[in-house]
Amino acid sequence: MREDRNSNILSSSGLTRRTALKGLGAAAGLMAAPGFVRYAQAQSSEPIRIGFQCHRTGIGAAYGRWYERVTTATAKLINDEGGINGRPLEIVIEDDGTDPARGSEVVQKFANQHKVDLVYGTLFSHVVVGSAPMAGELKIPYYVVSEGYHVASGKMNRYCVQPGITDVKAQVRSVAPWIADNLGKKVTLVYPDYAFGHDHRDFFEPAIQAQGGEVIAKVPIPPTETSFTRYFPQIPRDTDVIYHVMVGPAVLTFVKEMGEFFGSGGPQLFGFIDSLEAVDINSPGLEFLEGSHFWEGMPRYAQPDQPDYMTFYRETVGIDENGASRNDPQDVSTAAHMFGCWETLYVIKAAMETADYQGPDDRTKLIEATEAMTEMEAGREHPQGPKVFNGKIHQVFGEQNISQVKDGKLEVVHRTSIDDGLYEPEADYTTMSF
Repeated sequence: MREDRNSNILSSSGLTRRTALKGLGAAAGLMAAPGFVRYAQAQSSEPIRIGFQCHRTGIGAAYGRWYERVTTATAKLINDEGGINGRPLEIVIEDDGTDPARGSEVVQKFANQHKVDLVYGTLFSHVVVGSAPMAGELKIPYYVVSEGYHVASGKMNRYCVQPGITDVKAQVRSVAPWIADNLGKKVTLVYPDYAFGHDHRDFFEPAIQAQGGEVIAKVPIPPTETSFTRYFPQIPRDTDVIYHVMVGPAVLTFVKEMGEFFGSGGPQLFGFIDSLEAVDINSPGLEFLEGSHFWEGMPRYAQPDQPDYMTFYRETVGIDENGASRNDPQDVSTAAHMFGCWETLYVIKAAMETADYQGPDDRTKLIEATEAMTEMEAGREHPQGPKVFNGKIHQVFGEQNISQVKDGKLEVVHRTSIDDGLYEPEADYTTMSF
């Protein structure tokens, strides 16, 4: 890991802002440190209400369970520190069933029935794509914790922001050089056949080509599939590396069947940890993964050199050194993604304080304050690591981890830089009207 990540200094805001925000005057200079403004001093004692669009059911339920736990822990911490602008934070939860149509209905319910200040939390990209138009129509900020390129592409609207987790395009650009240098250059992609998987398909190929490699086959799999053996014969014999990413409740079946098909003599394996999120890596049948590599946004297993702020985060959200619930070692977390909930809530807090957010009439000021963010320092509010936010495309960029399965655990063997994943913006939300 990089030496600067070992610092134990916790920044009070975790953010560097432009000196002036469009339409906000000197509001940036009025932000107080966490815990300084107490509820009684606020202009209003009414809570700030955030609508949490949660995948409690459907193929995203494992993620939703941990997104909810992290959200609850973060909200409690923010309230213990004095809330937002001296007001308590209240989380209102609705289940979207990991379904795009239901997701849109949930956004509408948050705005019209629950009267929340903003909507937050969505992970699965097809749900984001199905829900964002409603957020734009209702003019309610929509802070997603997804990974798809849909936000950065400019195809959403100005109310849709992804400031707490990197997108697939940046992730694959970051890991492609390491794959080409260490595992091989003839790659077969195995991916879920929907928007998130299509991002891997579309962006990894040019990334590996830039390293002198090539994608020799692409194997799309329906995200609701429950058996996978019939897909593996599509993988060419001269494949050096199987790049696999899978989602949903059947991920354990997927990796087991892949091991049964190839045994120990197959191609090198590079997986996105999505294929094993919420799955115990020591489950019977996964022994073949020993020595293989995975992308991780945040390491599942506690690393020996992790900084104190990462240790604080892990303790606060309730995961042990193996990335499982401290209350149940069989309840494995979605560690590579769920940190995005923590970081996004702190981004919302910082933006609200910068904008002096008082209520729904200040929603455009809130979006503008978010767009004006630039650097986010690693620390308690950003425990995954430092980040750079591009306000034009409403997307954050951060470091990535490449981990190897060693003795039944994931050990970080390489950490990319932010620059590795940067790409030229193809859109500019700041030019769009509200």
